[in-house]
Amino acid sequence: TSWRSGTQRSQLVAAGGLAVGVAASFAVSLGRYELFPLAGYFLWLLLGMLLLRFWPLVGLTGVISAAGVAACLSQETATDRKVAGLVILALAVALVLYVASRQRSGLPTPLSEALLSDLRDRLAAQGRVPDLPDGWHAQSAMVAAYGVGYAGDFMVADLDEDGQHLELVLVDVVGKGVTAAPSALLLAGALGGLVGAMHDRDLFDAANDFLLRQHADETFATAVHLSLDLGTGGYTILSAGHPPALRWSAADRAWAVDNSRGLALGIMPEPELHASSGILAPGDALMFYTDGVIETPTNDLDSGIAWLQEVGRGAFLRGVDGAAARIVGRVARGDDDRAVLIIARS
Repeated sequence: TSWRSGTQRSQLVAAGGLAVGVAASFAVSLGRYELFPLAGYFLWLLLGMLLLRFWPLVGLTGVISAAGVAACLSQETATDRKVAGLVILALAVALVLYVASRQRSGLPTPLSEALLSDLRDRLAAQGRVPDLPDGWHAQSAMVAAYGVGYAGDFMVADLDEDGQHLELVLVDVVGKGVTAAPSALLLAGALGGLVGAMHDRDLFDAANDFLLRQHADETFATAVHLSLDLGTGGYTILSAGHPPALRWSAADRAWAVDNSRGLALGIMPEPELHASSGILAPGDALMFYTDGVIETPTNDLDSGIAWLQEVGRGAFLRGVDGAAARIVGRVARGDDDRAVLIIARS
């Protein structure tokens, strides 16, 4: 854990450990060069590149270079072989230092990956729907574009202390996969602190102001907010440029299109938003999704929604459990993130 922090102390400890290893290898090279020849020092270069930040790595490469050169020159080998080995070592040192100097995070690759993985896990944990009271079920499924673990689709959820009021926000940030992940992480942190404390229009106004303050040409997002009373089944849906929600009617055994509409967040101050409301009776459900589920190069929005209504009907009739995953599994592989969320009352 200390090493993963990338602190100066942890880096010095790692560099010191590697330097001790280089010194031990040098002693072996002087005694029996065939057991640890010049090529062995490339292993220490690789380990240093993986474990150290730039300046500790500079010091380590100096130690490695000095040990490798001294070990090579101490042997009675052909001069041309010595020259070739030393030239290759010098080129390797230059390449390692160049790669380390280009690390935009300032951290070696394993530390950067650990940081990104932690952010991804936190985003996923924030989007998990809390355990709902008896009679209510939540199902969600998300797939990032290109098969990577980072996406512009995310969800935040909050259940009040009494366990009777649920708030959910499903967001689709402009962009796909890794390119949208930084904006998604930033907005998810902001919404995660606001959901539950602010409601409905106030929540979206705050999120809209947050995006406008980023002063970026392509920092906007579509979002849909659900406020649900788990006691009565009453709900309110507020959409900001998001594909329309679908409502399952137990009586009709079909998904109907909700009429909540609005402008995407981050485009202009005080966007126009129109909410919808209703009551979920036993057997009813709501489905929310992102545009990656319904949009393809050959389908427009209306045909995509019609496709989802049909596929969603078959998936839901097989049971609530796994319904969201079954729907996402039917979506053709594409270059956009895909997310489906279903809230059902049994």
